[in-house]
Amino acid sequence: MTVTFSHTIIVSEDRNESARFFRELFERPQAPSRDPFVNVQLDEGVLLQFAEPPVTEIQAQHYAFLVDDDLFDRAYARIQAQGIEHRADPRMSQPGRTNTEHGGRGVYFRDPSRHFIEMTTRPYL
Repeated sequence: MTVTFSHTIIVSEDRNESARFFRELFERPQAPSRDPFVNVQLDEGVLLQFAEPPVTEIQAQHYAFLVDDDLFDRAYARIQAQGIEHRADPRMSQPGRTNTEHGGRGVYFRDPSRHFIEMTTRPYL
């Protein structure tokens, strides 16, 4: 039996704004959604499901996305155009840069709910 990733729920201050951010960043079309989730569908049927929590404080999580070089270029251009603070490393010590680790490129930034987002062009393994 194979194992694949199906979905994750991402707690968001504004589920619609977070879903819009990722749809635009990764060039995804509107996906069917059902309350309490706003969905973004990635390849292979993987869903990012955004929901607003019944609590007042959101614990920041880390989400890493593997993209091809062309999408990285377009998404990184959107990050820069929107003035999104970004770094080349997970310690967030190299501002305004990307990295070339693992034979590809990578960048770290925060989404609208302040989750740590990593976007890379090559897998670590």
